[in-house]
Amino acid sequence: MGFVGLKPNFSVEKARELQLRVSKQIILKDVLPEKIRFVAGVDVAYAKDLSVGSVAVLDYSSLEVLELKTALCKTRFPYVSTLLSFRETSPTVLSIKKLQLQPDVFLVDGHGFAHPYRCGFASYLGFVIRKPTIGVAKSRLFGEIENVKGREDITLLKHGDEVIGAIVTTKQGCKPVYVSVGHKVSLETAIKIVRHCTHHSRIPEPLLKAHQIATLEKRKINIASAVNK
Repeated sequence: MGFVGLKPNFSVEKARELQLRVSKQIILKDVLPEKIRFVAGVDVAYAKDLSVGSVAVLDYSSLEVLELKTALCKTRFPYVSTLLSFRETSPTVLSIKKLQLQPDVFLVDGHGFAHPYRCGFASYLGFVIRKPTIGVAKSRLFGEIENVKGREDITLLKHGDEVIGAIVTTKQGCKPVYVSVGHKVSLETAIKIVRHCTHHSRIPEPLLKAHQIATLEKRKINIASAVNK
């Protein structure tokens, strides 16, 4: 598992350049096993100066939770729009390294190809861990909306003539999610996987579980901090 880390002289300009370089190596077609066995969701929460990375691994067929892991590290990069990768990759990779199971595909709380530099967090993470990833975001970052004839549940996200993602209604009566290719998966397959993993909420189950354990760990840190004051 490789890792592209931050340098002491890191800058926004260098981050953009890195995103552009990585974007040229993103694979936009399916590189998946014939049968998906394990699907994972990743999320990051913040407590004080700490980042809490979390990963939840579920059985793909039943959506049963099989493994949960969290990892802590210092938050070394501020929040900068379109540069989420450089803030959240470290805690996420640390949590993934703790897994006993090896997920076939990862759902990421963020954008992938639907990004001004075609390399959002989902794509960057996929490149780093060399695994199939899918971006599942709650709001639009980039791209124009184009309706699909005969479809009310899917709207395309485009930049010029290029399709960069899709707005998908996963649960009737709820807001949609924004699905884009991360790495080693096609948009069509990404949409199918997101739909399959959606059950109780508009958010896919692996991401919900990852969010829950990250939030729980964050609360523990905040409580411990308050007690020690």
